[in-house]
Amino acid sequence: MNWLTSFVRPKIRALVGEKKDIPDNLWEKCPGCSAMLFKREMEDNMNVCRACGFHLKLAPIKRLESLFDDGAYKNVEVPKVLIDPLKFRDQKKYADRLKDAQNKTKRQDAIVVGEGTVSGVKTVIAVFDFGFMGGSMGMGVGEAIVTAARRAVATQSALVVLPASGGARMQEGALSLMQMPRSIIAAGQVKDAGLPFIVVLTDPTTGGVTASFAMVGDIHIAERGAQIGFAGARVIESTIRETLPPGFQRAEYLMDHGMVDIVVERKDLRDTLGRVLRLLRKEKTVKAGVITGPVPHGARGNKRI
Repeated sequence: MNWLTSFVRPKIRALVGEKKDIPDNLWEKCPGCSAMLFKREMEDNMNVCRACGFHLKLAPIKRLESLFDDGAYKNVEVPKVLIDPLKFRDQKKYADRLKDAQNKTKRQDAIVVGEGTVSGVKTVIAVFDFGFMGGSMGMGVGEAIVTAARRAVATQSALVVLPASGGARMQEGALSLMQMPRSIIAAGQVKDAGLPFIVVLTDPTTGGVTASFAMVGDIHIAERGAQIGFAGARVIESTIRETLPPGFQRAEYLMDHGMVDIVVERKDLRDTLGRVLRLLRKEKTVKAGVITGPVPHGARGNKRI
């Protein structure tokens, strides 16, 4: 055996002869323009397509880190709920679907709650995870919204919710529908305490989520191009037997028709949210020796506090 076989050949094989393990998820296709997007560049741009500006879905933890000051926040623990109370089964047991979703997302349900400050304003933020069974709202999500609202009231914080959901979770039947009035009541408690309740509508926000807490915010902010509605466009067209206008159920269309207050790019969301929170929680100095303090949300005119 000479030096060619004992030294050179192994070097060549090491360079070109062995296949290297290459991850198969380095690229993602943009739903807006079909461009192939390098995932690392997407992450650097907060999952927004550089070619067409389409806003892809963003993980809940990334959402929280991008909104809270310095990315610092504390998780709010959510009480556990009954698992599969109806023993539901279609093509697969609901309990098995839950386990699959929990293993995939590494969380218990389709929502994450954190508390911290946004532009210096104490805030509780609840973020939906569309990757967990389409962000569907079941008992776990309903309990999380109620918990977030109670925490906001207890700490005199603003409440911000970012839904991304296909609606109520059908596997929980009427129990999931009960979360609609529960979430409305929770939002009402925040408002009754004089605290801001802001909804940031992300893509998609549909079904029972839209028909409940997502449309009763004091301020509705939407990400650019987000789909927002109750029933699907095809269902509506087949029901009314008319062609829907261009851009129907998109954030810009809803703003033009008074359903959304602000449409923002994702990169501007934190600054916009912070500006709104500061305005709603702004301290106001009142003359004649009246104690200075935060103006209760909803105060009008020259009302003395």
